[in-house]
Amino acid sequence: MLDWNILLSEKRLGLEDEVVERTSIARSQFQRDYDRIIFSSPFRRLQNKTQVFPLPGSVFVHNRLTHSLEVASVGRSLGNIVAIGLRQRNALEQTELLDDLGAIVSSACLAHDLGNPPFGHSGEKAISKYFIENDAKEFRSNLTDAQYLDLINFEGNANALRLLAHQFTGRRKGGFGLTYSSIATLMKYPCTSPVLGTNRSPYKKYGVFQTEKDILEQVMGELGIPKIMTTDDVYGRHPLVFMVEAADDICYQIVDLEDAHRLNILSTAKTRELMLAFFDQINDKVQLESVTKLLASVDDENEQITILRSRVINKLIEECTKVFWAKYDDIMNCKYHSNLIDDIDETYKKAIEEVKKVAVSKIYNARSVIEIQIAGHKILGELLSEFVQAVMKNDSLYTSQLLQLLPVQLVCKTENPFDQIMSVVDFISGMTDIYALELYRKIKGISFSVIH
Repeated sequence: MLDWNILLSEKRLGLEDEVVERTSIARSQFQRDYDRIIFSSPFRRLQNKTQVFPLPGSVFVHNRLTHSLEVASVGRSLGNIVAIGLRQRNALEQTELLDDLGAIVSSACLAHDLGNPPFGHSGEKAISKYFIENDAKEFRSNLTDAQYLDLINFEGNANALRLLAHQFTGRRKGGFGLTYSSIATLMKYPCTSPVLGTNRSPYKKYGVFQTEKDILEQVMGELGIPKIMTTDDVYGRHPLVFMVEAADDICYQIVDLEDAHRLNILSTAKTRELMLAFFDQINDKVQLESVTKLLASVDDENEQITILRSRVINKLIEECTKVFWAKYDDIMNCKYHSNLIDDIDETYKKAIEEVKKVAVSKIYNARSVIEIQIAGHKILGELLSEFVQAVMKNDSLYTSQLLQLLPVQLVCKTENPFDQIMSVVDFISGMTDIYALELYRKIKGISFSVIH
C-alpha cells in the first residue's frame, strides 16, 4: 500500500544532494514548483497554442494557457479537499505537508499541456502520421522498436515530462528541477510505449518516452510507487494524479460548451439545458432552486452561462471527490485505473455523456475546428519532413542553413539517430501556432523578410 509519508517528497530531480530547508513559511518547496512553471517560456507559449477553437478574432476563446490556468484552479480545490480528508485520517506524520497538496496538484495541472504541439489535438496526430506514412520510414532501421513506437504514437503527456525533466544542451541536470512529488503527479500514464495495444497495461496511453525511462524508475522508486506489471515499465499512479485528471476532465467538458455558446455554435437555450442537467431534481433541489433564481435575475445571456458553468464545475468537484474517497483503498493499492469522472453518480454521468455527444457533433466537427486541424496536419508534416531530413542527412548548404534555425539548447550533440530526431520533435512541438505557420511560409518561399 502506498504511504503518504513517502509520497510527499521535497527532493528535487537533479538536485538530490541539496539539503531541503524550509526557510520560508510563505513559499514552500511545492509552491516553488508552481512558480518555476508559471514563469517559464514553455508556459508562456501556451497563450498562442490552440485548445479547440482557432485563436481569437473578435471573440476571445480559450487557448492552452487559459485552459491550463483554469485546470490549475480546479486542481488546487481538489487537492485542498483531499488534504482535509487525509488530516482527518491522520495519514501523514508531517502534517504541515498537507497544506501543500493544493500546490502540488495545481503545479501538475499547470504543466499538463506543456508538451502539446501547436494546432490542438490534431498536432499530436500530425506528428505521429508523419513518422508512420512519410519519408521518416527510411530511418526505421536506425531505431529500436520502442523508439519507433514513441514516434508513431507521439504523446503530449510524455512530451510534457521530457520538457520538464530532460537535460537539454547547456541546461542543468534535472530540467526544471521539480520535486519528485510534482513530477509523479504529472505522470498521468506512468508507462512507456511498448505496452500500447497490449493487455499488459491498464492505461489507454503512455506517458514516458524512452529518453525519460530512467527518470520514471528513479522517481517511482523514491516515492515507493511499485510496478504493476513486473515484466514492463508500467507503474502505479501517484494518488494525486487522479485530482489532476479530474480537473482537466471537468474543465474541458464544461468550458468547451461556454466557448461554443460565445461563438454561436450552441444556442443559449441548448447550453442552459445541457448545464442544468447536472442538477438532479431531487438530490440537488436546493442548489437547483438557487441557481434558477440567480439566472432569473440576470438578463445577459453570456453571464447566465458563466453562472451555470461555475455551478456545474463546483458540482463536479464535489462528485469527483466522493469517488476518490469511495475508491481510496484501491487507489492506495494501485488497483484503481479509471477516471474519477467516469465513476460519478449515474445522474451526472448521463449529463456528461450528453455533453460529449453534443461536443462531437457540434463543437469538434465545427468548420473552424476542422480547418485548423487540416492546416495543422499540412504545416507540421512539412516542417517535420524538412528538419528530420536535414538532421539525418546534413549533406548540403540548404540543410546546414536549415539546422541553424534550431535553438542552441535543442542542437543534438550526439550521433544517435533517435536523439537527433527527438531534437527536431522538441523544436516543432514547442512552436506556437503562429510561429509554425510563419516558419512554414518562409521555408516554402511563400513569404520572407525583406532586407532594406
